[in-house]
Amino acid sequence: MRRKGFLWGTVAIWIAVLGYWGMSSGAKDCDTQTGIPAEKVAEYVHAVLQSDRTFYTVHVVERLQAKGVVTASENWQSANLLPLPAQFLKESNQLAGSTRTGIGYRLISLWPINKQNRGKSEFENRGLQETLKDPDRPYTEVVMNGPDAYLQAIYADKAVSQACIGCHNAHPDSPKRDFKQNDVMGGMIISIPLKQ
Repeated sequence: MRRKGFLWGTVAIWIAVLGYWGMSSGAKDCDTQTGIPAEKVAEYVHAVLQSDRTFYTVHVVERLQAKGVVTASENWQSANLLPLPAQFLKESNQLAGSTRTGIGYRLISLWPINKQNRGKSEFENRGLQETLKDPDRPYTEVVMNGPDAYLQAIYADKAVSQACIGCHNAHPDSPKRDFKQNDVMGGMIISIPLKQ
């Protein structure tokens, strides 16, 4: 069941991406632009990723942990356990990266348990501050990586379940330990390549 939901989510992402690229490349021959704006593609991708991750957290991790079947752990690969919801997203990003579409996504935070998840640029740090102030609105900017332009969108990443809250509040490496339901824990950054 979990794989089926993940598969459908992945299919939806690719439909949005291919629709964006197909529409924008076909529009070159027309007088008007008919492609899906990159901001809208980022919104679609975020909706699918957030839905899949929330489903995984609530209906897989919490359910199996409550029944004592298996737990989620940072050491999930070596201990034969479930990946944490943040690791679920990281692993799916690596799979998406193997498709060579240029789309990427990851979690960042002002209070990361894993130091690799800090904001890595001025844009990311500014975006985290802005989404903390206004969590219902993504923070977007076009950024350059060499000659390539990307739309980057940062969406607030909220505490959606007790599993998230409990892990962050109890983890010895967590710099913040007073999260509550629906608090902004960080951001999900989505990068969409732009054709020049």
